[in-house]
Amino acid sequence: MRQIQYIRIDHTAQFTEQLLLWAQQYKQVIWLDSNNYPQQYGSFEAVLAVDAASSLRTDSTDAFEALKAYHTKINDYIFGYLSYDLKNDTEKLSSKNQDGLQFPDLYFFQPKKLFFISKDAVEVHYMNTCASEIKSDLNAIHQIDLTTHTGEENKENHPVKIKKRISKSTYLNQLNKLQAHILRGDIYEVNFCQEFYAENTEIHPLTVYQRLNAISNAPFASYSKLEEHYILCASPERFIRKKGDVILSQPIKGTAKRLKNKKADKALALKLEHDQKERAENIMIVDLVRNDLSKIAQKGTVHVEELCKVYSFDQVHQLISTISARVAKEVSPISIIKSLFPMGSMTGAPKLSAMQLIERYEASKRGVYSGAIGYLTPDGDFDFNVVIRSILYNAKNKYLSYSVGGAITAKSIPEKEYEECLLKAIAMKKSLVKNTKD
Repeated sequence: MRQIQYIRIDHTAQFTEQLLLWAQQYKQVIWLDSNNYPQQYGSFEAVLAVDAASSLRTDSTDAFEALKAYHTKINDYIFGYLSYDLKNDTEKLSSKNQDGLQFPDLYFFQPKKLFFISKDAVEVHYMNTCASEIKSDLNAIHQIDLTTHTGEENKENHPVKIKKRISKSTYLNQLNKLQAHILRGDIYEVNFCQEFYAENTEIHPLTVYQRLNAISNAPFASYSKLEEHYILCASPERFIRKKGDVILSQPIKGTAKRLKNKKADKALALKLEHDQKERAENIMIVDLVRNDLSKIAQKGTVHVEELCKVYSFDQVHQLISTISARVAKEVSPISIIKSLFPMGSMTGAPKLSAMQLIERYEASKRGVYSGAIGYLTPDGDFDFNVVIRSILYNAKNKYLSYSVGGAITAKSIPEKEYEECLLKAIAMKKSLVKNTKD
């Protein structure tokens, strides 16, 4: 059981900054932030979950069943992530590529303390066992002096030396091989990714996240600290949401850069909207998502609400489609998630063949990258993003990683696909430099 208090706040931006700093004392922290991005399907502006009353961390064998049992037993809010490699629990697959991060495949926790942020208020949900701490915690949050707080930035004494897991020539060669598979009819589309990494490096994760978030202002941003594992996420993409009996997926496929000149920027967005190659990539994934949803949806309820609509973010324009469906009450929320996982936008079509080729041609285990971060409610509602445009960091072994990729089709030009990867990597690269103007 939880005690709930509703508190008015005068300076929301200041309060949320203080709240995140206060949260760093805990081993488990998940912050989900919409960055006030105007969206039709948002549930709240931001939420903070801290301090595990219980937790579940496991690898891919029977992971979804373990999560289902955990959520049923707890019957409370749980927050956490699903790594891409849970594919091995949905199909007969394996993950044998290089893994410098060493994250568990799945990690969820039941937070003792929850803060739901709206425009001028915070709704606090504390478990009864710690409800007496609400007043003292709020006082401690308000007393944090942002003008003098420097965190642990002095850890960043040396620049982060980023390396490529594969060379440009290897990347181009792998794309040529994948396009040969497409021409043979093995697949129609595949999402191919490459890793950038740093070894023996120390960062202040919250500071890097704040830089990344300031650069991107993404609608599905997240800061996650789960013991020594950090996910600094500036995702523009929702994976799947359930509210009542309605489920919603919003895959992204199609990217164009932003321009400072407003007229030229608008023209580029219009060009993206009508780009046949980009639209074809998006529509392939829409068909895949519709097929996945039809496995668990009530008959005749799968609908495409938006097809290839341009959404503009600080760094890029993107083509986003919105697909909805209705599910029967008896369908488990975990079964819904499993039926769509991993998301089509990060795999390809047909999904199983694409995942087999991803494992064969990529050089790194994806881990949390192209997985999902989010939450489930006691009533079985949920909302999860897609973990892209993100920095992953293991503070224990001092390994840092970010990956980028794109959809490969028969019409893809390998050189342009490589350039798109570098475009997507800009925000992560900048956030690892103290002066983000560098």
